[in-house]
Amino acid sequence: MNLKQLSEILGLSQTTVSRALNGYPEVSEDTRTRVQAAAHKHGYRPNSRAKGLATGRSMVIGHVIPSSSQHEMVNPIFGDFVAGAVKKYSENGYDLMFTSADDTSIERAYRSLFQRGAVDGVVLQGPKVNEPRIEVLNRMGVPFIVHGRSTGVDVPYDWVDVNNKSSFLRATRFLIDLGHRRIALINGLEDMDFAQRRRDGYLEAFGQAGLSPDTNLMRSAEMTEVYGHHETQKMLCLDDPPTAILCSSMISAIGVRRALSENGLEMGADVSVIAHDDDLSYLKNGQDVPIFTATRSSVRQAGEIAADMLIKRIKAPDDPVKTRLLEAELVVGRSTGPAPNRLLS
Repeated sequence: MNLKQLSEILGLSQTTVSRALNGYPEVSEDTRTRVQAAAHKHGYRPNSRAKGLATGRSMVIGHVIPSSSQHEMVNPIFGDFVAGAVKKYSENGYDLMFTSADDTSIERAYRSLFQRGAVDGVVLQGPKVNEPRIEVLNRMGVPFIVHGRSTGVDVPYDWVDVNNKSSFLRATRFLIDLGHRRIALINGLEDMDFAQRRRDGYLEAFGQAGLSPDTNLMRSAEMTEVYGHHETQKMLCLDDPPTAILCSSMISAIGVRRALSENGLEMGADVSVIAHDDDLSYLKNGQDVPIFTATRSSVRQAGEIAADMLIKRIKAPDDPVKTRLLEAELVVGRSTGPAPNRLLS
């Protein structure tokens, strides 16, 4: 169905229908609602090229992947975020474009995208503790949104993030309340902002309980299944191995489970495990009763929220900076239980 056909069905001019679909303020809310309902019913989607010509926009959102982070493209967390974002892009007539940039030419890559009109805005994922991309885009004065935050960046910017520190503080306290004292942290790369915040939450929980964490039980690397397996195997060989393990990723938690099984240990009875990000489309945490106790946050929902915030920024570039902090839910599954022999020292 094209715009002319939809206009005839509604008994409205093509201009009115187009303005209603594109959010022009002079169209009444009743008319806008009626037009949107008809467009949905009849499967009408605006032609993004025509819309771009009319508005002077490309109607494209860019996701720029630094060359050092190409592995993100095969990470289900990255995929779920993009799936959520694409849903919101589609609803607003936007297309998605992936591109990559060498770490030494990030500013040139962004300037090229905007100067040639390839994108109307960009999404930054995986910010580091000191993220140079944020300052580059702020200096350029272009629309962007960050999935996450950067502790070392002082300039204002739009972001959406899960409360990583609070999530890991709560998860660690949960294990301490179960009697665990030998609690390991299998974290992500700690130059990444999310990983530093999770480590801070873990450490704060120990401090609040008047306990001292063992640095031999704190590990940091890229969050793969092999990493979770390898680090767990090494820690199980310690004279005083952990009775609980807190993982920054469901993916590395699966590696932890494999290592425990290979050593004849039962997860939840011999060693407790808590994972983060268990709400993934293609990596479900069991059915009725979760396999893992987990700090649950929907990455797909974060993608939708980020996309919506970015589209609003594109439409109103001078609006005040907006931020959104999401709280994770602690979901108790089969992977946690009291510390063996209720070890309290």
